Amino acid sequence: MGESTKPSDLEQLLRPLYQRAAEAEDRLSIIEAALSDKNGVGIGDASKMISDLRRKLEDANTELKYANAELISEREKAQKLAAENAKLQYRTIHLVQAVKETDLKLEQVKTDRGAS
Repeated sequence: MGESTKPSDLEQLLRPLYQRAAEAEDRLSIIEAALSDKNGVGIGDASKMISDLRRKLEDANTELKYANAELISEREKAQKLAAENAKLQYRTIHLVQAVKETDLKLEQVKTDRGAS
């Protein structure tokens, strides 16, 4: 039932697998060399460059969050100032109107006194 495999038989079975693995390693080396020549950067350098870019992206995102928070704050201040400005304009309009009415009354009093 249980046939034992001889070491030489096992080596013969594994030989094609070892050969394919060696060929794959050779192809991978060729690809890495081509990428290194093409980009002027090795795989290790590319990993470092990616890490640096990720860090810079995170820094930029953090700055963007702070800028957005500041923008929201400035918009709120602008809204408050606009509301205050509208109130002051309203008061100014009514004060000018009150001054004009007072001037008219004063003129009427002067003309009434001059006619008497």
